[in-house]
This record gives sequence, structure tokens and C-alpha cells, in this order.
Amino acid sequence: MSLRSQIQQEMATSKCSSYEKYEIRKRNPNPKSSVLLVIDMQNYFSSIAKPILDNTLATVQLCRRASIPVFFTRHCHKSPADYGMLGEWWSGDLVYDGTADAELLPEIRGMAAGADEVIEKNTYSAFGNTRLQERLVGMGVEEVIVCGVMTNLCCETTARDAFVRGFRVFFSTDATATSDLELHEATLKNLAYGFAYLFDCERLEAGLFGA
Repeated sequence: MSLRSQIQQEMATSKCSSYEKYEIRKRNPNPKSSVLLVIDMQNYFSSIAKPILDNTLATVQLCRRASIPVFFTRHCHKSPADYGMLGEWWSGDLVYDGTADAELLPEIRGMAAGADEVIEKNTYSAFGNTRLQERLVGMGVEEVIVCGVMTNLCCETTARDAFVRGFRVFFSTDATATSDLELHEATLKNLAYGFAYLFDCERLEAGLFGA
């Protein structure tokens, strides 16, 4: 069995944590200065992504209801020149552009209203080798809300990168997922300690609308 298959099977039986378990600081996102980043909800990660699909869609819907812009990332590689360390680390088991694996899940693809909402990336951070920061700064964005997969890889790296670039970060606990619960919770604990405010769908709705 491949590493990818093992990871997906493990995550299929994992459950996500509540934000309350690791929450240290409390704050609600400001809809006027926030953006939602939906990370890598693609066919390649379907076994990991599908258990959190409903929560991810709910997160998108809440943000759009609050007039928060939404960007979707799509991880893909076009040639060996853009593999970087990922090619070595994952023994060539990458997401290749032009394949079905590289496409967004159908439910997510339907939420992406325009091409300008999809950011292609080829490394863990959504800021790496993209013009995402310039776009956000140009929009007056000060806060980044993160959901998607995988919690401890692209989601965590994007969150940390956003923080060190000067953005306030909010990180979903029930609309993120990874290969096992231990890795998921390790990320939540680390981010709550030094990088991000945690939330789940219920908390996000209350924070945005006073529900």
C-alpha cells in the first residue's frame, strides 16, 4: 500500500477537534478586512477532504454571507522545475497539473465563481511562488481565515506564513483535516500557542453574526 493510501485510510476514521481544547486567545474576524483561504480541496486529497466537506462548504457560505472574499488554492506541478523538495520528500507522488487528481472536488469547484478566485501553488504555503500577498494587500486585507487540507502541511504552513507576513490568522478546527488526529491536534496546539485564533463553524457564525 502506498504512503498516500495509508494516510487517506487513517484520516477517514479520524475526528476533528473542537477549538475549545487548545484555545488560548479569543477574537472574532473582522468581515471588512478578512479573506477566506480554502486550501487544496482537490480530488487527490478526497479521502481526507470529504469528511470535512460539509463544514468547509458551511465555512465558505458563512464568509460569503458576511461579504468576506473567498480564494481557493489548487496545488499542482507542471514540470520537474517546480517540484522543489516535495519531489524528493514524497518520492515523486505529487499532484500533477492536467490530471483528474489536480482538479478541485466537484462541490468545491461549484463554489468557485470565477477563475480569479483560484490560486495555483506548487509548495506548502499559498504565499509561496504566487502573488497572493500582493493581491491581499491591494484589497486592504488584514486578516486571513484558513480551512481545507492538509492541516499540518499546506494549511499550517500557509497560516504560519500569513502570520509572519503581518496578517492576523484565524484557523478552522472542524473544516481542516489531515492524515491522523494526532497530527491534526498537534497543529492546532502549535498554532493556538503562537500563530492563530481557533474557531469552528458554530463559533464562526456566532462571531460574524452574533448567533
